[in-house]
Order: sequence, then structure tokens, then C-alpha cells
Amino acid sequence: MARAAVPGRLSWRVARLAEARAETATARTLVFDVPGWPGHLAGQHVDVRLTADDGYTAQRSYSLAAPADGAHVELTVQDVPDGEVSSYLTEGLSVGDPVEIRGPVGGWFVWRPADTAPVLLVAGGSGIVPLMAMVRARRQAGSRTPFRLVYSVRTPADRYYAAELRRADPGLDVAYVYTREVPEGWSRPPGRLTVADLNSGGWPADFAPDCFVCGPTGFVETAADILLALGHDARKIKTERFGPTGG
Repeated sequence: MARAAVPGRLSWRVARLAEARAETATARTLVFDVPGWPGHLAGQHVDVRLTADDGYTAQRSYSLAAPADGAHVELTVQDVPDGEVSSYLTEGLSVGDPVEIRGPVGGWFVWRPADTAPVLLVAGGSGIVPLMAMVRARRQAGSRTPFRLVYSVRTPADRYYAAELRRADPGLDVAYVYTREVPEGWSRPPGRLTVADLNSGGWPADFAPDCFVCGPTGFVETAADILLALGHDARKIKTERFGPTGG
């Protein structure tokens, strides 16, 4: 997931691509080696800066897709049409190539393994990225905190981390919402997220879950409004949103 980069006091570090793998036809997961990386929390993001031979620079912010793992930083980048940064990261970057990374950034939209309240993750499209970091952090820590993920995508081919989310993960329940095309035999017709989806795929409000919602602005506003209508405490609903061009 990309956002407009926000300047800060953190220093830039040279990161080199160590591994790349396709998630969908237009999204790529990138694993970087970043010497001196201080670690991060699930839900945080980083700034990525590219510098051309003529000195021109461009930067964007991307959510971290996995929990801290030594000097490794993992991002999943969606290729945005005419995106000068995303297109290079998804199509032009090869193993061993450098970029600059600054972070980690953000301390509010995060999940810590010490947290024990049930967790509801609501993802729209590439908004799954920071939420997947939380899923992976839970698994890495051996946490028994129960998680439920409601993941809205256009079609089955647009799902990130599809194979990983199919694997059995005790205490994690995953529900999909398809907005344009459904798998064969799928009982729910294609359509946008509804009250019924979050009522059946989420937690009852009296369980007081920690709710994390991430995706395009319209999706996030709709999901947050539904959660409030279902009785969830506004203080327990955390949101992250992004625009159609990552800005």
C-alpha cells in the first residue's frame, strides 16, 4: 500500500533488493536487506526514495508487509498506472539493486503481540498489506489472540497472499468479499462490503475487539461507519486510508 511520503527526522538507509515475488499480475512483494535497520512494529510503514542519474528524486511511503526480521524489510507494491515509483519497483528493480529507505514511521495503527483483545482486520484491496504484517506478527510470536480478517477485493485474481491465507492458521478466520467477480460456487453475489459481511465475518461489539481498517478512502469510511452502527467503540477502531494514486 502506498501513501504520499511525509518528511521526518529519520535518516535514509541504502537498501538492496534480496528477493522478489509476484502476488498478483500487478503487485510484487519485495524483500530488502537494510543494514542497521532498527526494527519495526506490525502496521508501520517506510518512505522509499529513488534517485535518477540526473539527480531527480521521487519518494513514496509503503506499508511494511511483515514483522521485524533482523535487517530484512518486506514491502508489497501495487503497480499504479503512470506511477513513477511503483512502476520502477514492480517492473524495473532487480535483485541487488539499491533504493533508499527511511523508517519505520507511525505508532498508532499498530498491533503488538502483547495485546490480548480479539482483533478484527478489515482490508480493501492493497489495504491488506499492513494487516498481513499483523497476521504474520501474531504467528511469529506464537500469540493465541483470536484474529478475524474480512478482505474485500474485486476478483479472486486480485487477492494478495492467497496461498498463505489458505493455509491453516489456528485462531485466524478469513472471510472474502468479492466486488466484481466471484469464484465458482461462491454463494455471495459480487458487491461492496455490507453490514451483513462485517456482522458475520467480524466480532460482536460486546467482545470489545481492536478493529483495524485499511484501504481506499471510500472503503474505509464505509467500513468504519458499519462498525459504529454495529455498536463498536469508536476508540477501538483504527483506520488507514489511501487515494487512487497512492497520495
